[in-house]
Amino acid sequence: MRLMSLSLLVLQGLSVASLQGEQPQSAETVMARVAQNQDRAQEMRSTVVYNQELLIRFKRGDGKICREEIRNFSVAPTAKGTQKTLTRFQGKYLKNGKLVAYTEPGFQYKDLDLDGDLMSGFADGLANREGSRDGIAADLFPLVSEEQRKYVFTLKGTELFRNRNVYRISFEPARKDFYDAAWSGDVLVDVYAYQPVLVTTRYAQRVPFWVKTLLGTNVKHVGFKVEYEKFDEDLWFPVSYGGEFKVTAVFFYKRTMALALRNSGFQHAQVTTSLAFEGE
Repeated sequence: MRLMSLSLLVLQGLSVASLQGEQPQSAETVMARVAQNQDRAQEMRSTVVYNQELLIRFKRGDGKICREEIRNFSVAPTAKGTQKTLTRFQGKYLKNGKLVAYTEPGFQYKDLDLDGDLMSGFADGLANREGSRDGIAADLFPLVSEEQRKYVFTLKGTELFRNRNVYRISFEPARKDFYDAAWSGDVLVDVYAYQPVLVTTRYAQRVPFWVKTLLGTNVKHVGFKVEYEKFDEDLWFPVSYGGEFKVTAVFFYKRTMALALRNSGFQHAQVTTSLAFEGE
């Protein structure tokens, strides 16, 4: 067994070494193939049903959990996106030093419930984007053709990641435009399938000084991560997605906000056709 394991490691090392000697002409070459696959995947995902679990957690400045929600969905394709059916919900909020459970999304336990409002906005804005086949906002990760035009890519080399040979490619905004392209980071691309395996982003812009001064608002450590796995011969699907960041707003509101989403149980949707003949 030790000899077999050693042989596999040697073969993997040789594979990576050979790839390093045959680099593609540019990062754009690789990412163009990724864009083609991603654009095609949007349509292919319209045939897939799956389960989704979404966890959102807010912590106060002292580190205590003040709000948490777990939502489970059954996700099915529609003509333009996906339809999510809530199958399970668990929520809890902090009151008088204790976590109190609740059972309905959008629950508010006081007139001005900022945590409740923001949590609902998180669930929709970051994990239920309209028109997305997987619910993840496409503009968070520069993979599809439309988003790639806004970024500059740099090939860093090849490496082994979870038994896959991958290209490591970094990216940053092509223009320092606050509203056009906001992210920088790295994408690992399978060298044979030209599919993203792991994408890590961080916010490339800074909150303007006047916003911090006048509104007392600041955001730190903003970033997201999405991991893909192969579902069938041609289709790769995001299986995990999440991020964590700190928000200080209007001088008194401080929260560490975390989101974690996991997709599983992928199946091709069953399509049924009925035929009616004259005289029946």
